[in-house]
Amino acid sequence: MEVILREDIEKLGSRGQIVKVKDGYARNYLVPRRLAVLATEANKKIVEQERQSWLRKEAKVQADAEGLAALLKHVKLEFARKAGEEDHLFGSVTALDIEGGLARQNFTIDKKKIHLDEPLKTLGEHKVSLHLYKGVTAEITVNIVKENN
Repeated sequence: MEVILREDIEKLGSRGQIVKVKDGYARNYLVPRRLAVLATEANKKIVEQERQSWLRKEAKVQADAEGLAALLKHVKLEFARKAGEEDHLFGSVTALDIEGGLARQNFTIDKKKIHLDEPLKTLGEHKVSLHLYKGVTAEITVNIVKENN
């Protein structure tokens, strides 16, 4: 059975693509979940219009993300934390802390988009990358200084 995908489905195809699947998979999974529609001429026209609309929306979101990345390029966050004699932090700076620091500078970035391999546990400057959108990343500087008691 041929169906037109309405969403990207891993290992099957991308949005707007016509694929051939088994009847049961289409009838019991794809169509009821509105992931695909039957490949009729009328549905092909409707899905093509949806795809054009989706592409325009996608281009706008990507342009917004690129503009945000340009603004974030110059952002520098500073955190004061208690540290021991060897300059190791007693705590750490996490993605949640960075999200809060960005919010104080009027940037709304979800903590899931902040890429840290592990929490920052040493004093000094650290480069942190933000994955804003597919293929759009920004890098900010996070400076951790010793807190004065």
